[in-house]
Amino acid sequence: MPIRQPSFSVDPDVELPVPAPGEIWTVGAVIVNDDGEAFAQKRGPNRRLFPDSWDIVGGHVESGEKLLEALAREVEEETGWRLRRVRRFLGATTWTGDDGGGLRHEADYLVEVEGDLGRPALEWSKHSACGWFGPGDLDRLKENRLPGEFLVHDLIARALQDRPETV
Repeated sequence: MPIRQPSFSVDPDVELPVPAPGEIWTVGAVIVNDDGEAFAQKRGPNRRLFPDSWDIVGGHVESGEKLLEALAREVEEETGWRLRRVRRFLGATTWTGDDGGGLRHEADYLVEVEGDLGRPALEWSKHSACGWFGPGDLDRLKENRLPGEFLVHDLIARALQDRPETV
């Protein structure tokens, strides 16, 4: 079976955590448009994990999959867009979901995508809304989360604040 080369570029100095055997990892993409707004989608009310909460694009890393392969797959599955460039590693977090699934590790990246940014192909069975969030409306990302559960809000706020000038 031929090895498929990634169709996206990775900027120098982008960190790639190395998952230890047995760890559960997820990846997340902070997608920023030319207006300096970040894309988020609202998880459906029937989702086991973080129902009715805003989230970035991303998901679980499958067995045998590398982090950035999972990132590209999740971007395409959740939006229809294609990962074009991984600009920056935003950090890794460890969290426990409210679904009983145990401890997870998450690697988040600031990325560029290609496709019609005005028309994401959302997975409507999993998400109920989407939007672009600029610095002035980030508080909406705290909807249905308790204080201390603002991971998505804080991540997007940091990505927008530290955003490289050219996207």
